[in-house]
Amino acid sequence: MDPIAPKPIVLNPIALKPIGWVRHGVPEANIPRLRAEMVAEIVMEDAYAEAISGVEGYSHLIVLFWMHRCDPARYRPMVRPRGREDLPLTGVLSTRARDRPNPIGLAVVEWLGRTGHRLQVRRLDAYDGTPVIDIKPYDPYDVCTDLRVPDWWDRLHPAGCGFGIGATPAP
Repeated sequence: MDPIAPKPIVLNPIALKPIGWVRHGVPEANIPRLRAEMVAEIVMEDAYAEAISGVEGYSHLIVLFWMHRCDPARYRPMVRPRGREDLPLTGVLSTRARDRPNPIGLAVVEWLGRTGHRLQVRRLDAYDGTPVIDIKPYDPYDVCTDLRVPDWWDRLHPAGCGFGIGATPAP
């Protein structure tokens, strides 16, 4: 055992309950292609409807969701980004792969409006019916302008696609 490694922490099971649900009706096969312009609703559970008071003051939100259709048996510590054989084998926690130790999804979304306990957002790339586990405001504290990405990332997002502005390759 590594002498400087911290002692393992024994945690009780973690229980999450949905605060809402994703609704959009977009066919699953179209989500990757349409994610930039896709509009979805987050339908809040009645118990949390009041908790979104004030959200209209923000232009963007961080949405955490449970990728409920991921199969825990598919988890692998090393993956090829986007399943592409031309990209290097990479640790799953260094990618946006779905089959993770804990299938928690994250999306920064544009807030479009609110009707009662329903939020309208753009860029939420979750499946229709996905449980939402948290919503947080996206504010200037979250903005990073000095991004660094690995070389393979540029192969996934070639110049001119709107990604990578201000990003530099990792050393």
